[in-house]
Amino acid sequence: MHPKILDLGPVTIHTYGLLLAVAFITGIWLASRNARKHGLNPDSIWNMGLLIIFAALVGAKALLFVSDFSYYSRNPGEIFSLSTLRSTGVFYGGLILALAAAAWYVKHARLPGWQVADVAAPGIPLGHAIGRLGCFSAGCCYGKPTDLPWGVTFTDPYAYENVGVPLNVPLHPTQLYEAAGNFLLFLYLMRRLARRRFRGQIILEYMMLYAALRFVIEFYRDDERGFVLHGLLSTSQVIGLAAILCGSVLYLYLRRRAALAGKQA
Repeated sequence: MHPKILDLGPVTIHTYGLLLAVAFITGIWLASRNARKHGLNPDSIWNMGLLIIFAALVGAKALLFVSDFSYYSRNPGEIFSLSTLRSTGVFYGGLILALAAAAWYVKHARLPGWQVADVAAPGIPLGHAIGRLGCFSAGCCYGKPTDLPWGVTFTDPYAYENVGVPLNVPLHPTQLYEAAGNFLLFLYLMRRLARRRFRGQIILEYMMLYAALRFVIEFYRDDERGFVLHGLLSTSQVIGLAAILCGSVLYLYLRRRAALAGKQA
């Protein structure tokens, strides 16, 4: 792969960092475009997006420390190591803190919360799909060894030094699995947004469907990450199960509330 786009001595442009920036900008742009179509101020979405970027980066790093607490508690010096600083962390940590920051902003700006969440939802998997291409370029979030014909082999020593991906061994391209799944999820949500039946529907469908996608892909990953229940499930899988449960309850509640409001009208 190509972990570096440009290397000029002290100045290095990493493929992952560039694609991550593109992912954030694309997601926010799509959200602002959807907002305009649904009668919301797109400038508010851009302002919220800047807050979300910061929250997502902090949240992802925080969950990395929590999920690998046993490792970092034994090796506190690794908290400030180059590999840790380069790591963007755990996606779910970024998503959770980003949603919390968005909720605060929506309340502070007096915007319709579920409406904003719905118009922003398709941009999340679109940006995530682009970000996973960055992961593929860097070699992080790599999969288990495989004999399948679509297995990918990393050969760049810099990728191994940076993220620890095994070299010269065919691996499941879990980054591409997730990129493809997220792109299909983006297409689905855009279609559903045009046919939405109640507020909150699109963001909750995203939450549940992505959780199911991530739950399956986690079984094929082989990179270092946190596990619970004696290694039975990863931290992300447990969070995903909670997301499916909470999302299902909220989905049924909001759909029922919208149906009752329609009957009363």
